[in-house]
Amino acid sequence: MREKRDLLSIGHTAFDYIIQVNEFPLPNSATTINKMRTFHGGAAANVAVVASSLGLKSSLISAVGGDFLGSTYQDQLKNLKINVDDMILVEEDKTPTAFVLTDENDDQIFYFYWGAATRFKESPVPIEGILDAQAVHLATGDPTFNCKCGKFARENEKLISFDPGQDLHMYSSQDLLDVLQICDILFGNHHEIDRILKSINMGIGELQDYGPSIVVETRGRKGSVIYSTEKIVIDAVERDPTDPTGAGDSYRAGFLKSFLAGESLEYCGKLASSVSSFIVEAEGCQTNVPNLEMAEKRMEGYFK
Repeated sequence: MREKRDLLSIGHTAFDYIIQVNEFPLPNSATTINKMRTFHGGAAANVAVVASSLGLKSSLISAVGGDFLGSTYQDQLKNLKINVDDMILVEEDKTPTAFVLTDENDDQIFYFYWGAATRFKESPVPIEGILDAQAVHLATGDPTFNCKCGKFARENEKLISFDPGQDLHMYSSQDLLDVLQICDILFGNHHEIDRILKSINMGIGELQDYGPSIVVETRGRKGSVIYSTEKIVIDAVERDPTDPTGAGDSYRAGFLKSFLAGESLEYCGKLASSVSSFIVEAEGCQTNVPNLEMAEKRMEGYFK
């Protein structure tokens, strides 16, 4: 018998190459890489890993290649007791790989090799995985797969959050309308929320009437804004940043942990900000993941 889960995260699991440069090169020029390391990443996996550390029973559905089998990444997910039984395995291809370049201003450029994730579109809806979960988080991934998973989750009265992230450019206006109509919470940074609103020709209020009643906009060092029946501004928990990669995904995990526990939206934002503050203190999306006690202690100390 399958175990019930608090949160199912759908989307990319990836190997990350985190690259630091002084400045991004212009076309037809070069720049020196100051530092490069390989980490575990992928937005859906980042959310699942952080959520698990915070105490949620998590599951993960991604498309991975043959290089994932027997990897330290697979072992890590199993050790965290994240359910990966419904992963889409494409043995003849590679696991998605991200190349994340960060300059001295903490601006970032992403290059992403989809590899096995090109099979998302033709994959069936993971019926059992969705039915087992209380909530479904649609992260970066194929729009068609996310839309059909979201629709099945809605038909079965699951809480649905949506974060297209770096794959926003793959969504047509109609794709966005389809998935936004069935989701409860929309996550995005300030650039992504602006692009979504322009694409569907709506304001925040119109968007909330159409689909997600809660819109969460993260603003990096400027904190975050939660739009619900009111506008809630949350300060960033300031730390000396080493690498901003993965901060947004950890914010989403912290927010969902609190939301599923019935906390206020202000509390959700404060805990989420506290969780993400740990991630920026170390290179990699899953290197410095806090448990719930650590996150709550930092939150209480900062927001007192």
